[in-house]
Amino acid sequence: MNKKEYSVTMSEGPLVDEFMRHLQASMDEAMEIEDKIERHERILQLEIAIQEAIIFKNRYKELVSHGIDPLVLVSQKEGQEAPPPATKSQALTLGMTSCEKCGANLDSDLDFCPACGTIQK
Repeated sequence: MNKKEYSVTMSEGPLVDEFMRHLQASMDEAMEIEDKIERHERILQLEIAIQEAIIFKNRYKELVSHGIDPLVLVSQKEGQEAPPPATKSQALTLGMTSCEKCGANLDSDLDFCPACGTIQK
């Protein structure tokens, strides 16, 4: 495979959602592993991979919403202090905003607050 074919293949490859579905299907298969220790380790690996995929997806959406290309690497400016890394719970909820009425976390897929029902703009 030449370089041009490889880049086309990579750009047309599976998306994060498809990867997450693959991991979930693998989780179902892992439940069938007879050895208890091996099954536990495989399930743990898959749960961590799913969590990382969610973090990546939310972080990507957050950067895009601020007009930042998430795939461009930026070096830190001289003398500028690096921000602290996000905690796992912060990273999992990065794509979420809060309801103006009740303060509950909002799902970006919904146009209303799941807690109080307020329509979101």
